[in-house]
Amino acid sequence: MKEKDKVVNEELVLTEEEEKALKTVEGKNDDARFQPSYELKKEYKGRTIFFKVITYTFLTLFALFMLLPFWFMISVSLKSPVEYSREVTSGLKLFTSSPTFVNFKIILGGKIGDAASTLPGDLITLISNEGKRVSFLPYFLNTTIVAVVSTAFTVATTVLASFAFARLEFKGKNALFALLLATMMVPGEMMLITNYQTTIGLGWQNTFAALIFVHGVSVFYIFYLRQTFQQIPNELFLAAKVDGYGEFSYLWRVMIPIAMPTIVTIIILNVMGSWNAFIWPTLIASGDNKFLMETWGIKHSMRLVSNGLMSLFSSDYSNYDTVKIAGSMVISAPLLLVFIAFRKYIMSGVSRSGIKG
Repeated sequence: MKEKDKVVNEELVLTEEEEKALKTVEGKNDDARFQPSYELKKEYKGRTIFFKVITYTFLTLFALFMLLPFWFMISVSLKSPVEYSREVTSGLKLFTSSPTFVNFKIILGGKIGDAASTLPGDLITLISNEGKRVSFLPYFLNTTIVAVVSTAFTVATTVLASFAFARLEFKGKNALFALLLATMMVPGEMMLITNYQTTIGLGWQNTFAALIFVHGVSVFYIFYLRQTFQQIPNELFLAAKVDGYGEFSYLWRVMIPIAMPTIVTIIILNVMGSWNAFIWPTLIASGDNKFLMETWGIKHSMRLVSNGLMSLFSSDYSNYDTVKIAGSMVISAPLLLVFIAFRKYIMSGVSRSGIKG
């Protein structure tokens, strides 16, 4: 009996290669056993296609719903005031058979020329009056100067403060940063009176300084960029110090290039904020440029594009919708182009900030 058991046990012993082959065969049999049938696969595929069709249909309708107001603005701005007046009584159309740029010429203070035949008589009289004529070019010049200079100043303060809070060690750093974050809870409208009194005391009314330096520090941008700086390994900073780099050299050569998507995002957001600013410019810069008037005697308005558009809506042109919508198009076009050109940086900066690793 012992010899027979020994023979049986020897027959049951398998080598490693045989065990692997047996497991592979068993696994294939299990996979074949649990694979769905042809009818089930067809049902799953049909459900997938159905849900994709529903999803893309919803997204398409939503996109059309969002783009319809923009298309309406473009269509109305390319219509003559006479054509638009006829459509108001008979029904508005989303297309025009005779597009014209006369509304944009009125906004930019250009010559109307032969297009005067498409304008009502009272509008022609209004344009012919030198004191009533509209020109957004000074507003564009003022807004461009404010947007560029204020963005450069804001980026400089943001980069330096973010680097200090992210890398440098000094007493009270965390308490000071917490205090800065607490100021974000205070609505900006509550600071208008204080900022206005300070600006008037400095003699900055109707000057570029009031529009540029009063809002030259943003706590949100500092927090935003600090999160990106903290993602950069501290070993790079220590290695740079060993190589003889100072703090500013390390900031300029290492941290800024790495954090460039976030910095570009801050630049774009600040330009958009400066371009769309309305309350503060209306309060502090609604007259003529004080510096140009006192220095060279040049009369130049200090209004920005948002103030100019609001004055257009409340002036003698308030009855001409095509002119007002053309003004809105002229103001919105630069921001739209900036967003289209730099949208990748915005998404990259948002996805990188605040994420460790």
